[in-house]
Amino acid sequence: MSYTVLIAEDDDQIAGVLSDYLVREGFAVRRVADGRAALRAILDDAPAVVILDVTLPGMDGISLCRTVRHSSPVPILMLTALSSEEDRLNGLNSGADDYVCKPFSPREIVARVHALLRRADPALKVKPAQTGFVIGNANERVLFDGQPVPLTRIEERLFRTMAATPRRVFTREALINAMSVEMRDIGDRAIDTHIKNVRRKLKQLAPDRGFIHAMYGVGYYFEEKVESLSQRG
Repeated sequence: MSYTVLIAEDDDQIAGVLSDYLVREGFAVRRVADGRAALRAILDDAPAVVILDVTLPGMDGISLCRTVRHSSPVPILMLTALSSEEDRLNGLNSGADDYVCKPFSPREIVARVHALLRRADPALKVKPAQTGFVIGNANERVLFDGQPVPLTRIEERLFRTMAATPRRVFTREALINAMSVEMRDIGDRAIDTHIKNVRRKLKQLAPDRGFIHAMYGVGYYFEEKVESLSQRG
């Protein structure tokens, strides 16, 4: 079953990031940028969870929350840049189930959405948090524990090439040949530099784990199996 999350947020960038993370977790998402549109969507479409910005145009989040509570028990997660104790109390007293101050981690918001669903339906089996690497198609980011890995185009091509066949040792020549035509003017030393950068970025995500290894005089190999989004169905 796919649960619908309504995102009522007038900042398009914030709404877009939240939507991307929720969709990756299997949720259906509807976005609105106006308080009155959010009220109509809640009453007409009955979403499973509402992510509600306090400072919406048309109708602010506090007023909207109070109005909704007259007719709907939908779980509401309130987002705001207002972080004082009084502001938090106003949000919770208006009927919000949870309250998060900006800036926030999108992964935390997803976890809180899962928690709200579990609270609303204790029998609900929420899937475990995504762990390890997941690779989508060429238009999708490489993810580690649900977090995008900040790779450049060349770094991502190298990563995808090695991760496609774990434990296979790639020579520098083989890695160069795996590049797209416009990338093939790089040399052996450049390959070493790019691999070094990839290893550094992966180390920042998981300091206690080694993913890419060097075989002296031969090349490099990737240690672990990586899940493809196409395998997840």
